[in-house]
Amino acid sequence: MTCSPIGVSEDRRTIAFRVVSEEGPSAETTVNLVDELRGPVTADPATDGVDLGVTGRAVANIEVSERLAGALPLYIALVIGLSLVLLTIVFRSVLVPIPATAGFLLSVGASFGVVVAVYQWGWLGGVFDVHNPGAVMSFMPTLLIGILFGPAMDYQMFLVSGMRESYVHGQTARQSVRSGFASGARVVAAAALIMVAVFSGFVFSHMTMARPIGLGLAVGVLLDAFLIRMTLTPAVMSLLGDRIWWMPVWLDRLLPHLDVEGSALVDKQRPPRRTAPREDVLV
Repeated sequence: MTCSPIGVSEDRRTIAFRVVSEEGPSAETTVNLVDELRGPVTADPATDGVDLGVTGRAVANIEVSERLAGALPLYIALVIGLSLVLLTIVFRSVLVPIPATAGFLLSVGASFGVVVAVYQWGWLGGVFDVHNPGAVMSFMPTLLIGILFGPAMDYQMFLVSGMRESYVHGQTARQSVRSGFASGARVVAAAALIMVAVFSGFVFSHMTMARPIGLGLAVGVLLDAFLIRMTLTPAVMSLLGDRIWWMPVWLDRLLPHLDVEGSALVDKQRPPRRTAPREDVLV
């Protein structure tokens, strides 16, 4: 660490120093140095009445990272809660949302792992044109979670809504899984490949900030669509059978009925067919 004065106020009551860390602004030693400078002033008669403040771009980035890291657990809990509640309302089941949400967390974790391995640890740096690995951006986890949540829930709706519709219309649990998968798999595969192609275009962008975001989103969508939604989810639903659609009666009465599959139409009686009036025939 090097320290040198850079300015003094007119009343000689404020002095500004430039502090340069031995390593980069995102290094752990720099974070420890900032925490030490922001700590209480040492007990010394020469420092009585001295107020010490720390500012600068590196300090601002560290404070933003700390704020985002502190809010991330609450943000993840909110996303998980919304996923469980919405999927329970839509599919009228307390078991369907559990593997769906767990799979979403797995795909998000995999995307984080790939981004950290490539851009922070330098794995496959020659392939992805990464010459100076460093810490990833502090706001990237929040951004990835929010963006990946949309495609994950869309793919879940495409596949499981068809399975739910087939089950409501009289098919067995395993038959409904097969028929729903057959009707929605092509849509999910096409949509996922389009999204992966779009996000992959940012991996070699001239904007360094966009590269890890593009790679994380491409990996997350690819794994979520083909591994979670089209492999693990149908397998779990097929193994559980009729139990996957279980829902307590009191909870079913409490939650609103959205009737996404149009199952309420099955219970309605068709209007009676109108017949022509009978005509008497005279002989």
